[in-house]
Amino acid sequence: MRRPRGEPGSRAPRPTEGAICAGPGESWSPSPNSMLRVLLSAQASSARLSGLLLLPPVQPYCLGPSKWGDRPPGGGSHVGPVQGLQRLLEQARSPGELLRWLGQNPTKVHAHHYLVALRRLGQLLGSQPRPPPVEQATLQDLSQLIIRNCPSFDIHTIHVCLHLAVLLGFPSDGPLVRALEQERRCRLHSKPPPSPQPVLHGGQRLEAALSCPRFLRHPQQHLIRSLAEARPEELTPQVMVLLAQHLARHRLREPQLLEAIAHFLVVQEAQLNSKVVQKLVLPFGRLNYLPLEEQFMPCLERILAREAGVAPLATVNILMSLCQLRCLPFRALRFVFSPGFINHISGTPHALIMRRYLSLLDTAVELELPGYRGPRLPRRQQVPIFPQPLITDRARCKYSHKDIVAEGLRQLLGEEKYRQDLTVPPGYCTDFLLCVSSSGAVLPVRTQDPFLPYPPRSSSVVLTLRERWHFCRDGRVLLGSRALRERHLGLMGYQLLPLPFEELESQRGLPQLKSYLRQKLQALGLRWGPEGG
Repeated sequence: MRRPRGEPGSRAPRPTEGAICAGPGESWSPSPNSMLRVLLSAQASSARLSGLLLLPPVQPYCLGPSKWGDRPPGGGSHVGPVQGLQRLLEQARSPGELLRWLGQNPTKVHAHHYLVALRRLGQLLGSQPRPPPVEQATLQDLSQLIIRNCPSFDIHTIHVCLHLAVLLGFPSDGPLVRALEQERRCRLHSKPPPSPQPVLHGGQRLEAALSCPRFLRHPQQHLIRSLAEARPEELTPQVMVLLAQHLARHRLREPQLLEAIAHFLVVQEAQLNSKVVQKLVLPFGRLNYLPLEEQFMPCLERILAREAGVAPLATVNILMSLCQLRCLPFRALRFVFSPGFINHISGTPHALIMRRYLSLLDTAVELELPGYRGPRLPRRQQVPIFPQPLITDRARCKYSHKDIVAEGLRQLLGEEKYRQDLTVPPGYCTDFLLCVSSSGAVLPVRTQDPFLPYPPRSSSVVLTLRERWHFCRDGRVLLGSRALRERHLGLMGYQLLPLPFEELESQRGLPQLKSYLRQKLQALGLRWGPEGG
């Protein structure tokens, strides 16, 4: 998906942010035929945008209470994937990024998200000193998304979308305004009778389970029952891909369902290509679950050997999942690190994200596979892996403990003796980092460079926040990406000090938190201040 951003008249791409699902940056330039050209002129944009920006914020869609405990500290309201998507839309920095969030998350998008997107588009176009350029293709894609989904909107959503579209300058005879107006007239003049609910069986029931919000409360019982009642011929690749995506998206570490996916992959090996396999393998790495199916790894190795040159991005995605499981096959690594493969991907649209994946795989080879003797990623091709906080952390920053922990460390140690969000090679963004002398004294972190030298000149301690959403839904097993980061930092010589969300949530106020942090640091033998803490 696109993540555009650029200045008028330029073609400079913006680097992507570190997330497995993110695509590479692409350049954008203004189009003289843009449907919003009226808003880009100083004469016409002010009045229309003022009306747009005065509209009240769109209220978040609520799925109701959840047993899984995805709640902010202090018992606030539930924050699920729907609200997380709304926050991402509200923070989008370009029209292309709005389109990316909507197109990348089709199962999370609800009617009100299109209101949020249109309102944010108006804010972006009214930004100073000058609005971002918008290509007509971006506007057409956004229009098509709304047109395709507006039959499912309620009358209120249709009214507000129509109002926003007019304020934004979409032509009154254009497809978006005409489609919304037609839906509005249909709702006002006729109310179609409810369609009869079809009788669903087997795989159809499983597909329905995966697309219904009510299954978010107790998903495992419904999904397991639907899977058990399905006949083998009904378990198609599409059904199993939906199941795999559902488990990965909602962090459901359900062994019975994961084993079913692994068995399906083994049985259907000959019929599956690597683009389907990457989706089936995704939940195993994300949920840090290595299946009991004995043929799981041999099957994947055969598929990689057969398909590696056909779909490069799918191949590397499969290896990323296996890297999280510590199951990297040497033969596949030799292929993706070969000069021919690296030269081939350098000219593709996914070159940047592929180099990021290969950089992580190269790090895993260095740290975890001492017996590997094949080719490696050339140093000139290496890039930082995840140099910024991940998308999930940015979306949930309002409910993170990072700010209060930072204040506790500031009052406890002083501002010069810790660094927040410092990136350490090979590109992992740390929550908090302390430099410690051989005697255990906490030293000032004097570097202003966002990258710390490697290997570290002195002993370093990394304080790692383990937030609730860093775990699978059972709250006990770290997600694969988190476990991988902690494992690599430990192997590189950093001393890790995890701060679990259960302990952080039990602290009542800053004084109690400072006492908690003091005990944690002193337990490592650290000392600071004139009296050693």
